[in-house]
Amino acid sequence: MPTFSTTVSESDLSHLRRAIFVSIEAKQHGNHPFGAVLTDETGTQVLEAENTVVTHSDVTGHAETNLVRLATKKYSLEQLRGFTLYTSCEPCAMCSGAIYWAGIGRMVYALPEQALIPLTGNDPQNPTLDLPSREVLTRGQRTVVVAGPALEEQAAEPHRGFWR
Repeated sequence: MPTFSTTVSESDLSHLRRAIFVSIEAKQHGNHPFGAVLTDETGTQVLEAENTVVTHSDVTGHAETNLVRLATKKYSLEQLRGFTLYTSCEPCAMCSGAIYWAGIGRMVYALPEQALIPLTGNDPQNPTLDLPSREVLTRGQRTVVVAGPALEEQAAEPHRGFWR
């Protein structure tokens, strides 16, 4: 079962800023503006990934799933339990499931799903599935600590004017 917290540390905010920067890079590369960062148990950043849905023609190429693919190839389930995934926006149901299955012990997000919906509107590139990450993670047997939202305005900025 997940543990929920809205408290984020200064270190968390620094990693969220990096995830937001990665989301800007994704946008510059022609993809949707989402980014994610992974830190180890010491708080050291070990991986980052951006959304690649457009450039890789892969609807599963969300920043979080791309990061999980990299992480599970490099680290064991036991190691990942002590890691934290930071993401520019609250993960969708698919990405929340990937975080869960990877065994990542903590997730911190910037922009909540409910704040993203008004920015994406009815854009066919992002048909929002209204299923918050906390609800997905509540259904699992593993513990995933969830923190956020934080830095909402900064995380929203790359989305302004991007979606139809």
